[in-house]
Amino acid sequence: MVSEPDASTDWPEWTTFVDRHGYLSWLDLEVARLEDGHAVLAIERSEEFENPVGNDGYDPVHGGIVATLIDTSSAFALRTTFDDPAAARLTTTDLNVSYLRPATGDLRAEAEVVRAGGTTGVTEVSVVGADGEAAVGRTTYRLFRTGGSGDDTGT
Repeated sequence: MVSEPDASTDWPEWTTFVDRHGYLSWLDLEVARLEDGHAVLAIERSEEFENPVGNDGYDPVHGGIVATLIDTSSAFALRTTFDDPAAARLTTTDLNVSYLRPATGDLRAEAEVVRAGGTTGVTEVSVVGADGEAAVGRTTYRLFRTGGSGDDTGT
């Protein structure tokens, strides 16, 4: 469904990270692209993700799955701002999701870093499904960078 990540990431361990993460591996999350300050993640449609509301055709994806895509794509985008993305330490401090329409079909989240400072990172994200843009989000993360000499290996 998606292409390999951009070679500029210098973080080939992204697949291992997803595979080791129970929830992300259950979602069968795919990393379509990683590059400096940018991440694109995708999931294929699954009945297990849908709200059983009895619509004609596919039921909409549960909002928690959409929020997960926003949060996770943000984390991946912010990891690209660390010298060693695999060792990066960060945690969500704020997650804002605006649902625009029901999310249907395969979903694709595109995250862009707005700011990645010494201790705080902010991203903006768009989630697109079969019927167009389903949600937008903004996250704030606490970044745990060590030292003042550019050593970004985390704590």
